[in-house]
Amino acid sequence: MFASERALVRQTGDRRGTIRVVLPYAAYLRVYEPLAAFPEPARSQWARYVDLPDRPRRAHALEAEHAEAIRRLLGVPPIPVPEHESRDAYLRRVDDTLYVCPWETRLRSWLAFGRFRGSIPAKLANRFVPAAIAEQTADDFDRYRRQVGAEGLRPHIRTSTWHVPTAWFVPFDSAERWLVLGTREQTSGEPSAATTTTPARNLLYVTSMAQARRRVARALAVLRRHVGRRMGDVSAIHQVEDVGRWLEEFHPHSLVELDYGGLVHLMDDETLRSDQSVAELAAALTGLDTGQEELAYAMYQRVILRWRSIQALESAN
Repeated sequence: MFASERALVRQTGDRRGTIRVVLPYAAYLRVYEPLAAFPEPARSQWARYVDLPDRPRRAHALEAEHAEAIRRLLGVPPIPVPEHESRDAYLRRVDDTLYVCPWETRLRSWLAFGRFRGSIPAKLANRFVPAAIAEQTADDFDRYRRQVGAEGLRPHIRTSTWHVPTAWFVPFDSAERWLVLGTREQTSGEPSAATTTTPARNLLYVTSMAQARRRVARALAVLRRHVGRRMGDVSAIHQVEDVGRWLEEFHPHSLVELDYGGLVHLMDDETLRSDQSVAELAAALTGLDTGQEELAYAMYQRVILRWRSIQALESAN
């Protein structure tokens, strides 16, 4: 989370000097677990959280989360990881079941800060966060890992900046697509789980954990059978395996959500309407498995080229 906020959060001022936060260009893969899956005291905490009048609602949750990150990162000195874990969460309710996706801002910031420090030279990293603060942050994380073990390092939210990883489309079906443009609600089929209030512009997919795991398993079987051909390269297998392992760590009755997040602001209405990445990737896998290699290659390339063009905007002036 640290790296995406540092690189992508922008601020603009109006004529009165008011600061307006522009969301980072990032997408999110989230797991919502049923309330009963949480141990105490977390279960009671989330049960009470539902009725809090001042909790961030879905329509403004991303803005609230990123505004808090800005305050930390623009401080002197910067604070790469909050002192305490977030007590906020994304919520969904289906029939009588409440599903909870904790923000886990502290954990996600630790994980992202570690990736950030490992991806660039130390001297450059120290220009963002002084070495002493970085070392203290790493020490704090080491203590936390020893306390919670591997299970405590499982975030409910994954973040990707400037693009949606191809493997993230695998758990979903095109009928689970939910598109909102402006104040008009444009839908392609109904999501498999009830949606909550969303920002005025968004593209979501929501499915059950059982369906997500089933689709990942099918995709892996197809890719492993056809590894080395045009589409089924080793990297594709590893990426889908990674998503599959992550999903296996959660309650089997959870919900899985793909949220295009701030990426929708890089795409005009027509581009969003025509984005059928989930359907195209599914067609590519089916074509690969039925010997229609030209179809498989064409569908896969449509997905790759679409997101490559969007990702290229990161370095555009």
